[in-house]
Amino acid sequence: MGASHSQLVSEKSIHEFTVKDSRGKDVDLSLYKGKVLLIVNVASKCGFTDTNYTQLTELYNKYKDKGLEILAFPCNQFLKQEPGTSKDAEEFACTRYKAEYPIFKKVRVNGPEAEPVYKFLKASKTGFLGNRIKWNFTKFLVDKDGHVIERYSPTTSPLSIEADIKKALGEV
Repeated sequence: MGASHSQLVSEKSIHEFTVKDSRGKDVDLSLYKGKVLLIVNVASKCGFTDTNYTQLTELYNKYKDKGLEILAFPCNQFLKQEPGTSKDAEEFACTRYKAEYPIFKKVRVNGPEAEPVYKFLKASKTGFLGNRIKWNFTKFLVDKDGHVIERYSPTTSPLSIEADIKKALGEV
């Protein structure tokens, strides 16, 4: 099936997108200009959930005052491992894992209905399966100007990319 229309992305920066928060309210990602972003598709019933949420919270607490923001997008596309509502996903992350970073509206990350911001992320950095997201907890590191620096697989733990985050923050 060759190149899909999802690869045709005109935006040059993550800051050009508007997404919805867990309550359906618009959030302009230009709010994050000047911040380093770690964007993750999350799920509450995945084998990677505990490690990822625990380590994401640890990274956020350590670097939030230095310019890191984590943007979590619940996704139910992989074995239906995020079955509840967007609000349920937010409550799960904030209650069980003390997440203080934003949990957005549930999105699709693959296929024709993929969230536009995910089309941009995937077009910016392909992964093991090319343009597709392989599984829950695929991570994208975005620099202060809104450009994707790196893409990490679901099996890459958040703490293992701490050096890349520090470098993006200008701490190295």
